Amino acid sequence: MTNEIVNSALSKVLYPGFTKDIVTFGFVNSIEIDGNNVSFNVAITSSSPEVAKQIVDESTKELKAVGASSISCNIKAPKIPDATPPTPKSKNIAPQVKNFLMVSSGKGGVGKSTTSVNVAISLAAQGKKVGLLDADIYGPNIPRMMGLEGIRPEVNGNKVLPLKAYGIEVMSMGSLMEEGQSLMWRGAMIMKAIEQFLRDILWSELDVLVIDMPPGTGDAQLTLAQSVPVTAGLTVTTPQAVSIDDSRRSLDMFKKLNIPLAGIVENMSGFIAPDTGVEYDIFGKGTSGPMAKEFDTNIIAEIPIEPSIREGGDTGQPITFVAPSSESSKRYAKAAESIWATIEAVNASGGATNESVQPTTPPGVSACSV
Repeated sequence: MTNEIVNSALSKVLYPGFTKDIVTFGFVNSIEIDGNNVSFNVAITSSSPEVAKQIVDESTKELKAVGASSISCNIKAPKIPDATPPTPKSKNIAPQVKNFLMVSSGKGGVGKSTTSVNVAISLAAQGKKVGLLDADIYGPNIPRMMGLEGIRPEVNGNKVLPLKAYGIEVMSMGSLMEEGQSLMWRGAMIMKAIEQFLRDILWSELDVLVIDMPPGTGDAQLTLAQSVPVTAGLTVTTPQAVSIDDSRRSLDMFKKLNIPLAGIVENMSGFIAPDTGVEYDIFGKGTSGPMAKEFDTNIIAEIPIEPSIREGGDTGQPITFVAPSSESSKRYAKAAESIWATIEAVNASGGATNESVQPTTPPGVSACSV
């Protein structure tokens, strides 16, 4: 076994998602050979355990094929120790936007996009100049909810003009791709898309950009927090325990990113019968209270299940615009008032200072031996 044999074998290992191998990229170093025993490091740019495992598996396969008997592949992934205080940042790639509201949830299916749409319209109805960015790359529902299905944005030079509906500037991946098309993107592509939505869309001088995030606490959330000073974070949940469990992760993310909390919207909080207007607690109501207390925030709206909310989302006629006097619209309006009060308080205290936080490498993937 020689360095030439080892490098030749590892040059057959493609970096996941790319057409170049790990040797060409210059990721392989510290090769040590003892007879047919081989040890080496691979310094990768991703913290994904899947990427690390694929490199280890492929490297092992290729080295065994050329006669290596014992193989130690040490993956060096980017990480920051949890105990290291993050460094404040002031990066803002969309300086024409005065405030950014990140709408997040721990899991899908809790009405996050519905909340984003109706909060945005409520803020606009209260005299604010509002933009709505659909950053849920894999599940872009905003075009349907805003009545913009099938409409493509115009290009002005090297910038894209946002679409407009109900007095709001709107942009979504769903407006840039064919209907029903799936996106199978890795984290780096998601991160690039988020940056382009902020930098390459010709947003006006907005009072606030409401950003509908993908569910969870991954690449999109980190990229947003590292690209603009997020003024406030809003968490959407439902009364069920599984939703609340996941929402705690969303709130914990805001805490770690030093993003001020605008509060919690509890969706599906009761049911309003369309024939009588009577409200029933079929899924529970107010169960987010202990979680709100735990994170020193408030439930700013309990939005009931109301058929007209679903109908408005399906037909592109949001309830806050077509039925502003409905009970749900009044609750969205109250939530918008509370959110704006939080934004004003954050700005009065010096503005947003969310932190530059990098993903940490999960235990067990920094060093893999076979």
